Amino acid sequence: MLTDWGFPDFDDHEGVHLFSDRESGLSAIIAVHSTNLGPAAGGVRFWHYASSDAAITDALRLSRGMSYKNAMANLPMGGGKGVVLADKPGAEITTAQLEAFGRAVESLQGRYVTAEDVGMSEARMKIVATQTKHVSGLPVAAGSAGGDPGPVTARGVYLGVKAAAKRGLGTDSMAGVRVAIQGVGSVGGALARLLAADGAKLVLADVHADRGKALAAELGGEAVAADEILALETDVLSPCALGAILTERSIEALKCKVVAGAANNQLETRQDGHRLHDRGILYAPDYVINAGGIINVALEYLGKGDRAEVDARVEKIPVRLTEVWDESERTGDPESEVADRIAQRLIGRG
Repeated sequence: MLTDWGFPDFDDHEGVHLFSDRESGLSAIIAVHSTNLGPAAGGVRFWHYASSDAAITDALRLSRGMSYKNAMANLPMGGGKGVVLADKPGAEITTAQLEAFGRAVESLQGRYVTAEDVGMSEARMKIVATQTKHVSGLPVAAGSAGGDPGPVTARGVYLGVKAAAKRGLGTDSMAGVRVAIQGVGSVGGALARLLAADGAKLVLADVHADRGKALAAELGGEAVAADEILALETDVLSPCALGAILTERSIEALKCKVVAGAANNQLETRQDGHRLHDRGILYAPDYVINAGGIINVALEYLGKGDRAEVDARVEKIPVRLTEVWDESERTGDPESEVADRIAQRLIGRG
């Protein structure tokens, strides 16, 4: 009989590793959900959490999501995630902490492969890479797989949004489609530019209000406060910030026909997938639509393929989404449940 160790999101994880380094002040978690398909691949984020339990829960949810994401993208990789705890909001990670995290990764002897995520950068991953070879998303030559995963993630989400608009709105064109994007950082901002070029009507929000306003002015869109965007009347809601924003309360207030965005773990609970489905809102499961970045860095790490291969695999994201939507329509089950079911079969847990 398996135990959840007091964490409901402990889903038969193979290992949850807690690291402390006295000299650098590093506190970090590496969660390995599955290595059934290959080494557990997933980025590391630097973030401030309200508690250590909240940090562990995030690592558990993110690592499980990476197992599902890599499987659904047909990558020979398992799922894992790194979390480095910031001691206060807005803190800066130090070189010594990055090096200590690299040593933590190395201690797992290749079972976990790290890459860039929230609060990290190519430059920071280069420092991590001085201590371990199990790093991806590093600067690469033109035309090669790898490098900054952000633009590739955005490209995949863009293709997924267009597929979701076709499925949920019945349109082959984004011209005039109202899209509300929550979070316009690396991925959300790139998504906004791609959609603006197609003539979409954009409403943008970001916790850094000036960033949202500046991009809206540049693209001819509208900027709103971050706490307003989920309840706006729109065709497509695209969450591209942090997760757990689709809750019982927020879903009840939604005025959209489609939810399709880049954020990981958008559903606060499993039941929230049912709530979306019951409201007739088409959902693009996050780990399917946002797989572009991991496709890019996984092929870099594996040394297989080039940019053309990355692009070809990213182009298949709408195909996988359509598979999920078709099965959902056929069975009457929520898209989130269908995606989980397919992914679990792929990693040998179905």
